[in-house]
Amino acid sequence: MSTLLQVDPTTVANGINNVWVLVVTFLIFFMQPGFALLESGQVRAKNVGNVLMKNMTDWILGTLVYFIVGAAVVGIVGGLTSGGDIAGAFAHIGDSNAWIGWLFGAVFAMTAATIVSGAVAERMNFDAYVLFTVLMVAIIYPVVVGFTWGGGLLSSSGFIGGALGAGYLDFAGATVVHMCGGVAGLVAAKMVGARKGRYDSNGNSQPIPGHSMLLAVLGTFILAFGWYGFNVGTQATILAVADDGTLTFMGSALGRVALVTTLGMSAGGAMAMLTSARYQGKPDPLWTANGILAGLVAVTGAVPHVTWWGGALLGGLGGFLVLPAFHFTVDRLKIDDVCGVFAVHGVAGAVGTALIPLFAVGGFALNQFVLQVVGVVVIALWTVVASAVVLAVIDAVVGLRVTEEEETEGLDEGEHGVSVYPEFVPNESRDGTVAADGGELRTDGGSVLHGDVSTPGSVTDGDAAAPDAEVSGDE
Repeated sequence: MSTLLQVDPTTVANGINNVWVLVVTFLIFFMQPGFALLESGQVRAKNVGNVLMKNMTDWILGTLVYFIVGAAVVGIVGGLTSGGDIAGAFAHIGDSNAWIGWLFGAVFAMTAATIVSGAVAERMNFDAYVLFTVLMVAIIYPVVVGFTWGGGLLSSSGFIGGALGAGYLDFAGATVVHMCGGVAGLVAAKMVGARKGRYDSNGNSQPIPGHSMLLAVLGTFILAFGWYGFNVGTQATILAVADDGTLTFMGSALGRVALVTTLGMSAGGAMAMLTSARYQGKPDPLWTANGILAGLVAVTGAVPHVTWWGGALLGGLGGFLVLPAFHFTVDRLKIDDVCGVFAVHGVAGAVGTALIPLFAVGGFALNQFVLQVVGVVVIALWTVVASAVVLAVIDAVVGLRVTEEEETEGLDEGEHGVSVYPEFVPNESRDGTVAADGGELRTDGGSVLHGDVSTPGSVTDGDAAAPDAEVSGDE
């Protein structure tokens, strides 16, 4: 005689939903090597190790700091800006039931922190970067989360959201994560200063090609893959329990998020490809890659809230704006944003989130639109002010920038004493001086090649083995 196994539907749903959250969390973590490859490809060979070190440090220190401090700041800010309770802000540390949710939040925090490294590549002091990462994860980013997902200032129960009768819409972090990281990167790039040779004596920007478009585009694909965890994974409930105990699969919600993510990604890449062809005469692979990422950023806050065609338009708009936004940053503002993080993360995130009500599934609501615009401004202002203050203090304590000698030699040697590409050796000329381009490739087993000294941009130059087109973009 056999009996049916009686299982509580809620227990089943909670178990499956928690496993789903863990799986997508691991997928989001896989975006970290995507960032590392994307940034590495866009810097010169002599600085790749430094980029890799920064990406590892973001995760190593970021998770520790976010567990001990950052997650609690979210709760404190959320309570203080909504009149709520802050007593349980540190409860997650001793509550094993909260650890899965904490880890899901932590990978988002690491994304925001990592974005900054692409803006300040090739000249920022490693110690200064480490300190900024710690404070980014401990204070700057958690305050933004407290304002929004933490039930604070901009939420429906917060002081601003409550006054407007709406809650700020940013589903997976277009502004909470990406714009915050992009704006922080912009401020950091401004304060650390431009790389040597980025501007000529007349103030005109000069291309500094990265060493591998291959790595940059490969990193883009890895990021796009991980983005399905970022967006679709935020739809954390895949099984819901009805009042009568019936289990319901949330296929419609998952489908909308997955579709809008895909259409936004593709539309962003298509518009960037067309824009680069219009500006430069030919479609550019790296700008197309940037457009893919900008399209993803633009729809990240909107995926469950907008129609499919609205998602495609938002993604396309993000991709269209990448190239002009980058040139505005570099040429007009004179900020050397190496990987274009402000154009991809900052601009696309702000525009995509602010315009959600125009394409909303339920129709346009004026109070929602006002809140979206106000929310973008509040997050941007907080990030600018907080980043500037933190960076000013760090500059006074350890200094933001490496020495001129270290920048010329390369941060791999100057900061870490390593060489990612040992074949790229210092280019010693016959008079014993070392060329400022960082080295050439030896093909004879170690002896220096005879003849003319290689120039930046040549295939034998250890700094710039990429084509002569300007390599810039996001992380």
